Amino acid sequence: MWTFQYQDGTITVDGAKLSDLPDDFVHDDRVGAPRGPAFRYGEVVLDIHQRGLPFTDHARAWAPLHPLVHRAERVPRDYQRAALDAWVAADRRGTVVLPTGAGKTFVAELAIATSRRPTLVVAPTLDLVAQWHRRLSLVFGLDCGVLGGGQHTLADITISTYDSAYRHLGRYGDRFGLIVWDEVHHLPAPGYLEAACCAMAPFRLGLTATYERDDGREELLNEILGPVVYRVGITDLAGRFLADYDTVRVTVHLSEDERARYDACRLEFREFCTVHGISLGGRFGFQNFLRQSARSKAGRSAFRAYREYKSIAHGTESKIKVLAELLTEEHGRRTIVFTNDNATAFRVSRLLLLPCITHHTPVKERKHLLESFSDGALPTLVTSKVLNEGVDMPEAEVAIVVSGSGTVREHVQRLGRILRPRAGKRAVLYELVAADTTEVHASERRRQHAAYGGDDTDADT
Repeated sequence: MWTFQYQDGTITVDGAKLSDLPDDFVHDDRVGAPRGPAFRYGEVVLDIHQRGLPFTDHARAWAPLHPLVHRAERVPRDYQRAALDAWVAADRRGTVVLPTGAGKTFVAELAIATSRRPTLVVAPTLDLVAQWHRRLSLVFGLDCGVLGGGQHTLADITISTYDSAYRHLGRYGDRFGLIVWDEVHHLPAPGYLEAACCAMAPFRLGLTATYERDDGREELLNEILGPVVYRVGITDLAGRFLADYDTVRVTVHLSEDERARYDACRLEFREFCTVHGISLGGRFGFQNFLRQSARSKAGRSAFRAYREYKSIAHGTESKIKVLAELLTEEHGRRTIVFTNDNATAFRVSRLLLLPCITHHTPVKERKHLLESFSDGALPTLVTSKVLNEGVDMPEAEVAIVVSGSGTVREHVQRLGRILRPRAGKRAVLYELVAADTTEVHASERRRQHAAYGGDDTDADT
């Protein structure tokens, strides 16, 4: 007879042969039994059931939740029901990809309700942890637990930050039968992925609007979590379940002084890369530049030149002028102004007298600003990257991207912030691009997503 035990993120299977277990099990001489990563638990137990072998399970520390009542009187949309059905058909393992505003949280609620297992929900930010806690406590009528932000309470349904899950899953990996990873594109980070291996939960659900990563590590989720089981894009839902929207790219031009400084700084940067044989293409090109630039005075100067030419493009005076004009044109509509960095966000805030939120903003001030945005007292907010994901802002109608990275994910996230549906709403995203700079290439890269293939407009100022 096989006997299961859990210890520190691993399981041992006494009585089993290594040949009967997955390849990542090894014989542990200390206990005289095979030991393997805890995430293999469901796979091994299913195999035992199929072979009709007897076993004793001392590893699992959870029991089914009976009763577990989902109290929300809400009929799933057709794609939400299809997403749940696809996940169940895949043995309750895998990722559902839905646009921001399409109701990923409700899909998770349905998964929890139908699985009836103690559940850990993992979210990237404390704001999201709070949102999940409020929602799940309400719809299930439970006192949910929290790991993170100074709280450490466990319950049948517990919400954790990724960082807290990384620290504690080795300790609590036997407590949950279902794990939900919100914004699952964060999970492939090495530390987080290792923590996921420490959990026994046979049921696993990933949620995101932007699954693919620039480094390709999303492929690692197939084994730990399961494949993408259902996917719907923004263009599939716009006008029906999401707000109709337009995207407008506005090309601006550097002043003569800005152009001279930009060209000089970019030339210094490029010459340094050429002299040291640094190719900026590929995954590690820029990392190679950073390592080389730290080794000499010329390298540090080249790094400063890189920072300056990026800063010029990100915050050129013509962008500030166009931004002011757009805010006047969209007066009365709730607007989010996005920048690539805090320095540009602070500059815009100072010049146009607009409230600003960054990751440095204190929690109470941030809460006040978001509530004032929601009720219309502050119709415009400036931010860098902190509002890209995880903040529910259904009133937002206009996004103005002053600057950003070239990643598709970031810009789909920013578009998603303004797509919560409302009667008569038509959202608009403006993208400001400095002509004849690296921003042009970055814009082309991020606009390869299907979400930018609809009603595009280009303007030149």
